[in-house]
Amino acid sequence: MTESTDDILTRPLGVPEAPEPPAGRFERLVAVLRRPMVAGSAIAIALAGSAGLVLLLGDPQGGEPRVEAKITLREPSIRPAAPIPPAVDPQATAPAPAASRLQRSAEELETASGVTVVRPAGSGPTDAVLIRIPPPTAPRLAPAPDPRISETGRHGLLPKLGEGRVRALDVYARAEEPGTGPRIAVVVTGLGVGQAATAGATARLPAAVSLAFLPYGGEAERAAARARDAGHEVFLQLPMEPFDYPDSDPGPQTLLTALKGPENAERLAWALARFPGYVGVANFMGSKMMADAAFEPVLREIGARGLGFLDDGTGPKPVNAPANKSRTPIARAEIVLDATPRAEAIDAALAQAEARARADGFVLVSTSGSVLSVDRIVRWAKDLDARGLRLVPASVALRGARDKRVSTAD
Repeated sequence: MTESTDDILTRPLGVPEAPEPPAGRFERLVAVLRRPMVAGSAIAIALAGSAGLVLLLGDPQGGEPRVEAKITLREPSIRPAAPIPPAVDPQATAPAPAASRLQRSAEELETASGVTVVRPAGSGPTDAVLIRIPPPTAPRLAPAPDPRISETGRHGLLPKLGEGRVRALDVYARAEEPGTGPRIAVVVTGLGVGQAATAGATARLPAAVSLAFLPYGGEAERAAARARDAGHEVFLQLPMEPFDYPDSDPGPQTLLTALKGPENAERLAWALARFPGYVGVANFMGSKMMADAAFEPVLREIGARGLGFLDDGTGPKPVNAPANKSRTPIARAEIVLDATPRAEAIDAALAQAEARARADGFVLVSTSGSVLSVDRIVRWAKDLDARGLRLVPASVALRGARDKRVSTAD
């Protein structure tokens, strides 16, 4: 039977079995090869043919291209063992890189010789620099911070009144150079946030010019230290509320009339801890704050820490200023040199300052640290001695060392 059992069971009764289709040549050949004896004979013939080819050609690879090479074994060479490095003491300090040694040597040379080098931020001694060599008689500023007049606060190091009422106003002040004649004190404000302008003012202005630094930016402390190294006494500028606040916003941590006393005291402490070595505090804006009763406790705290307060004169003079019950040293600039920021206007303001100094013996003026203002002051100060006038630091206005009156703040 050629059909499967399923076909037999499913074919209807009476239907004859379908005949198988005739097989072709290929099918008949496959059927023959499926027989065990025939398949075994075919495999034996194939193996015998392969063996004959190997014997005939002598190459199990069947005549594929080949090459023969002789391999000679060599004795392994013995290399001398590497010297063991000497043991290093883990406590020993590694030598500084060449750049660090050069930097340190340059700083040591500056300190020893009195030469002040002002470099842009991030530059080393090999870059282009501005160098000022002070005259042998130039006064040197006291190092800062001085532990006698410093204490640690919540935000950092703060000035304090030392034993025997030693004040930062006196310790950090630049000494007035000996001489006679009318005196002019110049304070340049707004420094510390523009590195190029700050470096230019520090290097180009006469050392007797005082510099005031804002409490903002990561370079404020370093910039103030460079200014002191160059012989400039420095002030800290305190951001305070102007009349048009918040259209004019001094910045973060601004002292505001709407804040309670402890809140303004906290903001004042933050500002005072920005950098050491300043002789006093100067306003940054603040026309509304300085005319309000909220300024009185601020002024009292400034005086209690051995500092003076300098009003740069850019705002209107308060008509009903709060009483200075603590008798904190205060001075106000009488002339703002760049109130009109044009070269001829600044020159006219400098001429006015000369006239005021000749009339009163002393005048305090202020200006911003713009390139234009610095240029005009540098040009004006070149032959100041020949005109019988002297530049003195702004702390003179706060310390009472004056011939007649200090300023209109008296």
